[in-house]
Amino acid sequence: MFQTFKDWFWLERFWLPPAIKWSDLEDHDGLVFVKPSHLYMTIPYAFGLLIIRHIFEKLIATPLAKAVGIEEEVRKIVPNPVLEKFFKYSTRQPSQDDVYGLAKKCNLTERQVERWFRSRRNQERPCRMKKFQEACWRFAFYLMITIAGIAFLYDKPWAYDLGEVWNGYPRQPLLPSQYWYYILEMSFYWSLLFSLGSDVKRKDFLAHVIHHLAAISLMSFSWCANYIRSGTLVMIVHDVADIWLESAKMFSYAGWKQTCNSLFLIFSAIFFISRLVIFPFWILYCTLVIPMIYLEPFFSYIFLNLQLMVLQVLHLYWGYFILKMLRRCIFMKNIQDVRSDDEEEEEEEEEEKEETTKDKEKDCVKNGLAADRSLIPNGQHGR
Repeated sequence: MFQTFKDWFWLERFWLPPAIKWSDLEDHDGLVFVKPSHLYMTIPYAFGLLIIRHIFEKLIATPLAKAVGIEEEVRKIVPNPVLEKFFKYSTRQPSQDDVYGLAKKCNLTERQVERWFRSRRNQERPCRMKKFQEACWRFAFYLMITIAGIAFLYDKPWAYDLGEVWNGYPRQPLLPSQYWYYILEMSFYWSLLFSLGSDVKRKDFLAHVIHHLAAISLMSFSWCANYIRSGTLVMIVHDVADIWLESAKMFSYAGWKQTCNSLFLIFSAIFFISRLVIFPFWILYCTLVIPMIYLEPFFSYIFLNLQLMVLQVLHLYWGYFILKMLRRCIFMKNIQDVRSDDEEEEEEEEEEKEETTKDKEKDCVKNGLAADRSLIPNGQHGR
């Protein structure tokens, strides 16, 4: 049964143009072609990258964070066994009725209970050190892989030669640089997928999952179907902008606002040029339009371009967030990641409001008392 499924899955009419056979992509005369079995190594390499990331964060990212003024944050709250038990075994977001009951049980005000739960939730949220470590690791990897990608692709054409397309299929042999570029990139995305549960969670968490799965699927498919040139171009277009984003995050967490704003403006320009101009009008055009002129559509051609269009939709989605952040940067002179899902600022704002309210109440009491004294008959002030 498994062999039957395997034979069906690898049918040539699914993966290759009508005139091409798998035998055309077998190794010969010292030339090596891609094989699906090459991709098995991406999983152990992904775990290897997770180990390297852990060492990198401890030995490089943490000292660098401390050098720019980021310290480990210790978030302490007043221990309360009743509230802690409710937090762990019931819910982290108590309803108003729950707050009322807990306040009575603990002899606290409802406001104190709400603030305890908010502080307790923030205690488990990633601190600035954690965010800096994550951004620093991604920056280091994107920088390394982008330099490698540029070194490999700088003298390569954007599209397949029309003769290659006319003959039916690109049949370039595999180069060692292509192998390691693909394997490392795929391993990195696997590692990001494996670490999603422990990384900083944001509002676009689902979009990140879809993006990582789409990237892995696209790279795997382009590898198996020998669309190496398309795959490498897609990777370099994505990585070249991410360097600037991660560097902007690092300086943001360090409190270097002007540097962060400048880097974010550079990132925004590169993002819109690479993902909303080059990607759709060059890469998608070369993979979707040019082959359509010379070849009849077949499964791998359709599937490849569907995945590329999913990526383009995600580009538009993130472009919307970037425009919102640019608006903040230009008009409010401050960049805050609108995808962040943190309650700390909300708590600080509410505390400020609370303190302001208390100050106003005190002023009202003082002013009210002074006003009332003017109405008290003489001789009765001392009572």
